Amino acid sequence: MSFADVILPVPLPGLFTYAVPPAMESTAQVGCRVQVPFGTRQSTVGVIVRRHQTPVSDPKVVVKDIMDVVDAAPVVLPAQLALWQWISDYYLCSVGEVFKAALPGKLKKRGKLMVSERQLAYDTMSLPLLSPAQSNALAAIHEQWQQHPVCLLHGVTSSGKTEIYTHLIAEAIGRGEQVLYLLPEIVLTGQLTERLRAVFGDRLGVYHSKFSDKERAEVWLRQLSDAPYDLIVGVRSSIFLPFHRLGLVIVDEEHEVNFKQQDPAPRYNARNVAVLMAARSGARTLLGTATPSFESFYNARTGKYGLVELTERYGQVQLPDVEVIDVKELRRKRLMQGPFSPQLLEGMRAALEAGEQIILFQNRRGYAPQVQCHVCGWVPRCPHCDVPLTLHKRTGMLTCHYCGFTTPVPEQCPACETPDLRGHGYGTERIEDDLQRLFPQARIARMDLDTTRTRTAYEQILDDFAHARTDILVGTQMVTKGLDFERVSIVGILSAETMLNQPDFRAYERAYQMMAQVAGRAGRRRQRGRVLLQTLSADLTLIRQLMTNDYGQFYHEQMLERREFSYPPFTRLVMMYMKHRSADTIDTLSRDAAQRLRVVFGSRVLGPDEPPLARINGLFIRRIVIKMEPSLSFSQARQFLLQTRGDLLSEHFYSSAHIYFDVDPL
Repeated sequence: MSFADVILPVPLPGLFTYAVPPAMESTAQVGCRVQVPFGTRQSTVGVIVRRHQTPVSDPKVVVKDIMDVVDAAPVVLPAQLALWQWISDYYLCSVGEVFKAALPGKLKKRGKLMVSERQLAYDTMSLPLLSPAQSNALAAIHEQWQQHPVCLLHGVTSSGKTEIYTHLIAEAIGRGEQVLYLLPEIVLTGQLTERLRAVFGDRLGVYHSKFSDKERAEVWLRQLSDAPYDLIVGVRSSIFLPFHRLGLVIVDEEHEVNFKQQDPAPRYNARNVAVLMAARSGARTLLGTATPSFESFYNARTGKYGLVELTERYGQVQLPDVEVIDVKELRRKRLMQGPFSPQLLEGMRAALEAGEQIILFQNRRGYAPQVQCHVCGWVPRCPHCDVPLTLHKRTGMLTCHYCGFTTPVPEQCPACETPDLRGHGYGTERIEDDLQRLFPQARIARMDLDTTRTRTAYEQILDDFAHARTDILVGTQMVTKGLDFERVSIVGILSAETMLNQPDFRAYERAYQMMAQVAGRAGRRRQRGRVLLQTLSADLTLIRQLMTNDYGQFYHEQMLERREFSYPPFTRLVMMYMKHRSADTIDTLSRDAAQRLRVVFGSRVLGPDEPPLARINGLFIRRIVIKMEPSLSFSQARQFLLQTRGDLLSEHFYSSAHIYFDVDPL
């Protein structure tokens, strides 16, 4: 009798062994989906990882038979299975959780699937000429790839990085190779694919979560067919797609935190996984950005990656003029009109009169971040999370942005019974309302999570702005991404300190990247743009470095602090999170866990402590930080961490807790 080890989409460690009935000997291939009995369920669908003749050693274990082989041919390639196992090992999760994240939902269900018949039209690729600076950068990338399989392209905003990517893609396809082009945000795919499809036509496929499950399954199966897409453009989940002849991986806006999956597991970084995947395939990787992550820039500066810098904008357009506005001083003089400084109002009026466009960046959605009673100070808070409720005026509701709890705005304060409840602070919805009052003739659109829940919604917002049907675009960090609009002359950053005052060692890095990126949306074609940065912290060194686009000095100063306090890239961080409905239990558990970890890791263990949000969705949260120097064996550390988690959860007092790890957290 032969056996098959099967991955199941469950958060349990290891593989599951099933007997292969004689009738299925020839069809139960590695990489095929199989229907198997599991637990109290009637059945579930898994993927065969290994075939063998070794029976289960434990005589008490009854090995059940595979019920059915779903596929006539494998739907998961051996290289993908190996990658899944690496993700499971490195990010301290089960391979079943990786399987669950990797496959489109339709492929996790029983049912025969076939690729629809379609003739791909491979037209001749037509490429816009490169500038001398772009040509030099392209040649330098090829030169760097001779020594380093990974190259970082550090190019200022609007320097024409996408055109360089396009030439590299054309070269790879010309060699018969496939290309994976990763983006951090779905919002970027529309504008980019429009440009790439003009060059590559039906060679291009798009893959992200706003597509239907059927569409994603079709792309997956297309990649297994004899006529796969030569170029895939997608977000982080695209790393799980099958590729037979991968030759080039491009990670655009490589610094973006959205490449890191947060919840649920696997908590992987798609950028880092893509680098590994490319290396295993013998492919080259290009990381591109105007504001590199410190980890990538460190790898480039120390020789692990190649480095190419593109320091001038396409067409020799100047970088935008950044003007810092001291909000503290304006408030003292009573010159602020709500969230807008006189300078910003004047700049917006001039832009609108000239028929130009404006982008305003406010990194908070909703109408007001919180509501407060003007008499007694009462603030409505989420009953399940440790956060104030956000006011959404259009719906008349108070909403928790963490668990989704909603409640109508009370007519009076429940504490003192006065009706004087006021919104405090400014979210994007309130900014939009104020703009409509100040500029009644202007066409205003808002781009945040509330207005872009569907694919057609965000595509329509961007299309309207690109074709000048919108004058002012207000948004959260979505508007900071690598979008290209030629008529934008004014960019307003309304409250920089909301990004700077975060309890995170990466707060300044993220703030610099976000502000530099949104500033780069100004003046990309016709003339030098203008950026008006409103802040309460005008004297910060970071602000001055942003004004002069001095990323190098900013990086140098921040890295001195990182080295002194042993933060990445000089150490690897692993966060151990514990959640429980009882505050007493979580305190006891976290102290016990820290004590056990210190037996092996000693002073590398920090905590336990409360994260900035110490209760979400009714669960109290504690965390422990482990700082590991590069010389420490991560495989041994991994075994001890998993063993410690298993030992804790095996104790009755902690059995209902949820314990998980976040490796290389962002």
